[in-house]
Amino acid sequence: MAGNTETVARKVVSLILAVCVDLSLFYASGCVVTHSVFGHLARLWVSAALRCLALTAVTLFSLGDFKPLLIRFITAHSLLPAVFETGSKALYHEETQCGLLADIRCWLMCAGASLAAALFWEITIPDADDAAAGKEKTQKARELFVRVLLLYKPYYHLLLGGLVFLSLAVICEMFIPFYTGRVIDILGSQYQPNEFISAVLFMGLFSLGSSVSAGCRGGLLLCAISAYTCRMKVKLFGALTKQEIGFFETIKTGEITSRLSKDTTLMGRTVCLNVNVLLRTFIKTLGMISLMMNLSWKLTFLVLMETPITGLIQNIYDTHWQRLSLAVQDSMALANEAANEVVSGIRVVRSFNTEKHEARRYDDRLMDTHTLKTRRDTVRAVYLLARRLTGLGMQVFMLYYGRLFIRSGQMTTGNLVSFILYQSDLGDNIRTLTYIFGDMLNSVGAAGKVFEYLDRKPQVSTEGQLKPDQLKGHVSFRRLNFAYPAYPNKTVLQDFSLELKSGQMTALVGPSGEGKSTCVSLLERFYEPQDGEILLDNEPLKSYDHRFLHKKIAVVNQEPVLFSGTIRDNIAYGLPDCSLDEIQEAARKANAHDFIKQLEKGYDTEVGEGGGQLSKSERQRIAIARALVRQPQVLILDEITSSLDTESENKVQQALASCPNQTLLVIAHRLKTIEKADQIVVIGDGRVQERGTHQELMDRKGNYYKLSEKLFTEGNSPQ
Repeated sequence: MAGNTETVARKVVSLILAVCVDLSLFYASGCVVTHSVFGHLARLWVSAALRCLALTAVTLFSLGDFKPLLIRFITAHSLLPAVFETGSKALYHEETQCGLLADIRCWLMCAGASLAAALFWEITIPDADDAAAGKEKTQKARELFVRVLLLYKPYYHLLLGGLVFLSLAVICEMFIPFYTGRVIDILGSQYQPNEFISAVLFMGLFSLGSSVSAGCRGGLLLCAISAYTCRMKVKLFGALTKQEIGFFETIKTGEITSRLSKDTTLMGRTVCLNVNVLLRTFIKTLGMISLMMNLSWKLTFLVLMETPITGLIQNIYDTHWQRLSLAVQDSMALANEAANEVVSGIRVVRSFNTEKHEARRYDDRLMDTHTLKTRRDTVRAVYLLARRLTGLGMQVFMLYYGRLFIRSGQMTTGNLVSFILYQSDLGDNIRTLTYIFGDMLNSVGAAGKVFEYLDRKPQVSTEGQLKPDQLKGHVSFRRLNFAYPAYPNKTVLQDFSLELKSGQMTALVGPSGEGKSTCVSLLERFYEPQDGEILLDNEPLKSYDHRFLHKKIAVVNQEPVLFSGTIRDNIAYGLPDCSLDEIQEAARKANAHDFIKQLEKGYDTEVGEGGGQLSKSERQRIAIARALVRQPQVLILDEITSSLDTESENKVQQALASCPNQTLLVIAHRLKTIEKADQIVVIGDGRVQERGTHQELMDRKGNYYKLSEKLFTEGNSPQ
């Protein structure tokens, strides 16, 4: 604590000493000019060099070391009067009062301008580690921004048209204040009708041209943004559907939908509109500065002194605003996720009477978002206050000096009015420039999240090319070791080997959670085993064409998923060339044709969202028909009999028996379902514990015999 107090005291003493030394030299230079020891400009540069050396020596003596920020401040503070006076003399052949007299007001003005410039430099171009981190972040943002622009390539003609109309709108808009001041000068002096009519006419034409061009610019850019956003949504959706199943288990649904719905829109609108605003503001700012220099170069320099202060305020605001905006986006994604979970599981919520609990949970998420938004809006309110106070202070200075220039005959009243109109726009334009460039780079944060998904390579490859004309359906699991991506430390299958012979029915049995459904997921290539491989007709599964493989291997799950549309659409899902005869034949095999024909619209009946208009048994039979219509060589039935009555199960089994060359893999808990299987495999602890026919396994009186007593009864079958 004592060390900190000593450090602060030393800094205070150093500051007081530096101010005293600098003020002494500043006033001494004023005395020199009155005695004409040196020429005016020579005196200023000698004084600047002496002040720079003296301040450096005092700082080193009192502090021992100083940061680059102090170096920049001392240099700017010492050289500013000399540079300003030299430029005024060279360009305008004038000398200012600050250059001729040593005055405390001049010293304070130079000190304030130097401090603002040094701080602006420090924040926009930081040093050391901060500079390295900032440079890396900026470089990444620029790369993302370039990628966004390259994706606009199909719409470059719209962007080019928008740029042309943008330039026309800016040019027309710049001349409106000039002719406004011209009209005031004409009315204030001897009235000339022709000049007045000419000025009003030009002002009207420029106003009309600005309005028409701005409208055309906005229309073209909005068309480009709409087309671009639609294209990005399609590209992102396509990339998401190619990811492996493990990706969707580790990434939350709310986050995915947020990227798809919000971030794609944000990257299209923000980047394109920011480029529009940046170009428009830049062109307009350059034109305004040139016109203002013609009206009064002294007032122009005074106005431009606001720029470093504005940039400093803007930079501080941008840092906090972007951080809070990202936090708000993540919080909204969590709230959407909570809502999606409740909507998708509304039956569970209702059955457990947790409506109030879920409402409170959703309210908590919304309150988190509200708190972040409040903090963000508070930052914006403070920023707006600081920005308006800065602008108000500059306007007071400008009006004060403008009155002096009118009295001295350096400006007319109309020129001052034009200058004020330009200045009001110039301040906003400079603030917009300092904000928009940073925001344009920061806004690609949304694009970065979209590109992260677009660039992601699925961990389960779908680049196989093998599509044989004949497929026997012989499946071999060879020494598999597997753990789910979400739980990499929990091994589900260990040294697992199994063979499914063509034309035979294999039944997998065992307690829940021992790896039966995992075998199905691996055979469907939802996941990739960590060790070992799965062969189909002695070829690795990954060698087969993705579309071909999933036509030859079909799965019917215990909880079938139907999509919005008709029964015909659901049975022929993924087969656009499937005929109605093929659909009806598959429905007959699945014992679904009879109940479908009893419906009012038959196969054109809408099933509702998720198949909600049908019973579970009907959904199950349609799912079986969807699998059979593909005429798969390997058919997997995962606990489907739990939703079927005895009659439907018998008919389905008879239909499956009519396909003698089909490899059938069944997971079931009903003894009647599996006792006729050619091979029964008992799985436990991720390994094959027993295999054989029903009678062989019963005679061994091993694990299968115990399971048959506990589980394989009609009364205990899972429903």
